Amino acid sequence: MSLAADRLDLLLTRFRSLRSLVIGDLMLDEFLWGRVRRLSPEAPVPVVEVQRCSRFPGGAANVARNLFEFSHHVTLCGAVGDDPAGDELVRGLKDAGCDVRGIWRIPGRPTTLKTRVFGRQQQIVRVDRETRDPLPGPARRELFEFLRQAIPACDLILLEDYAKGLLDQEIVDFVLEEAARAGKLTAADPHTHNRLSWKGVSVLKPNRSEALALSGVEDSEEGLASVEKAARLLQERWGCLHLLVTLGEEGMLLLDEKSRSHRIPTAAREVFDVSGAGDTSLCLFSLALAAGSEAWEAAKLANLGAGIVVGKLGTATVSPEELRAHLAAFP
Repeated sequence: MSLAADRLDLLLTRFRSLRSLVIGDLMLDEFLWGRVRRLSPEAPVPVVEVQRCSRFPGGAANVARNLFEFSHHVTLCGAVGDDPAGDELVRGLKDAGCDVRGIWRIPGRPTTLKTRVFGRQQQIVRVDRETRDPLPGPARRELFEFLRQAIPACDLILLEDYAKGLLDQEIVDFVLEEAARAGKLTAADPHTHNRLSWKGVSVLKPNRSEALALSGVEDSEEGLASVEKAARLLQERWGCLHLLVTLGEEGMLLLDEKSRSHRIPTAAREVFDVSGAGDTSLCLFSLALAAGSEAWEAAKLANLGAGIVVGKLGTATVSPEELRAHLAAFP
């Protein structure tokens, strides 16, 4: 099965009117680019002479950034610290057009900042500055009230869990129950360090290692047999309509609403950096479903977008124009 160019254009047109709500851990991704010409005399490590620095919204903020390429109706819900990184992150999202009324500034809480150092286009080290503490009581109460009002006004709700303290079982259950009551599509990207129940979610998108870890299946069988077994266990456990497993250079594995298995080969020409590829996959898959797409063509579109993003260095997004051009090479 292939995705036709006119079908892609129709879906992209429908995307524009969709209203999305993203709930999850917000981050600022920092990239230091430099050159390496010698080893340090202090330790057997390379000395990186920094030539430039770039910063992008990361985590759930990158999901919102991806969505905004296709629809200008994106609301973001999460927390940042009352610090310069938080200022930069919120300001950047607001300037881009995202609705940031659901972002809480928490005094004394550091904004999650991930610094990746590259030399010769290879990542050398990553430095994380973060906390995994839950939200304080007042902010938590305000969060529930905000969600109660925001969920009915959206077409699509995405939950992005990076195990940084925002999402817990009470919040997840509340969101899924409110969304089900309002008849909204929900999608989640789970994390193995935050073992939550996703019962009732419409779409679940783990990567290969997450699917295996969450299901308890060992990766001991040839090919994708173990991954498919894990996916079926998770779909049965949580009752999700669609389960999409991202497989890196092997593409994707989809279980649709009838538990039929679909294998989608990779659409990547070259792989430079996988940062944010899962975010792009979840966004495009969920947008396509919300726009009335069949699950298999939604997965094709998600795979197409991920194939573009991994060919870029740094946390990246994909545009409608890039999707159209890439479809010609990977129909």
